Amino acid sequence: MLTYPNIDPVLFHLGPLKIHWYGMMYLIGFGAAWWLALQRLKHPPAIMTPVQIGDLVFYGALGVVLGGRLGYILFYDAATYLNDPLTIFKVWQGGMSFHGGLLGVLIAVWFYSRKIKRRFFSVTDFVAPLIPIGLGAGRIGNFINGELWGRPTDLPWGMIFSHVDNLPRHPSQLYQAALEGVVLFLVLWLFSKRPRPIMAVSGLFLILYGLFRFLIEFVRTPDAHLGFIIFDWMTMGQLLTLPMLIAGIILMVIAYYRQSLEQKI
Repeated sequence: MLTYPNIDPVLFHLGPLKIHWYGMMYLIGFGAAWWLALQRLKHPPAIMTPVQIGDLVFYGALGVVLGGRLGYILFYDAATYLNDPLTIFKVWQGGMSFHGGLLGVLIAVWFYSRKIKRRFFSVTDFVAPLIPIGLGAGRIGNFINGELWGRPTDLPWGMIFSHVDNLPRHPSQLYQAALEGVVLFLVLWLFSKRPRPIMAVSGLFLILYGLFRFLIEFVRTPDAHLGFIIFDWMTMGQLLTLPMLIAGIILMVIAYYRQSLEQKI
């Protein structure tokens, strides 16, 4: 049995300014995406220039932050933000939705791909392997904040979150960091190193993230104010993830169907 270490969510102070671990995790994610994108440019075909990569990361960061925050408000906690609208700016307290962030990134990529005259799915295939490190870092931020804990368990690595109760619980934030951050990155990075039909990398990202998230929701405590949404077992996270799984499968089928047609011609 483990005990949650009660980490101070503030990394350090700069006078009256507090630098939070959660915000630092976002900077790590954006920085990693930028560096990995530059590494990908070393392997042809290079669909963008280094300058365009920097612009794309900037657009993507806006999509993550704005989409993630608005998505959380719409999907998870609209009442709180209607009662206290200024809470929307307190991003260091958590309250970011992956699904909202994904929609924000897709919108940002759509606008930027049009600007640089590149095919939308060519850009999303390029971007997909850059995302998991940021996802993993974000889950570490959730762990440091002591939020999004798991359901009770009797497994030996169950962790007591004393600010919640005295029950050993799944450290579900760490499960997600491992699967969404490490495993997803390794699979997508290796998969994308070889030429793949357009949409395939994007499709694989949606399938694997959707699968990992859907499974982990079974050991993660549902949001207290929402509980189970459908069938007395499905959470909001699972409900929002199902369209991702379906979309990923459709993209993969289209990608390889088109490839098979091209090979026959």
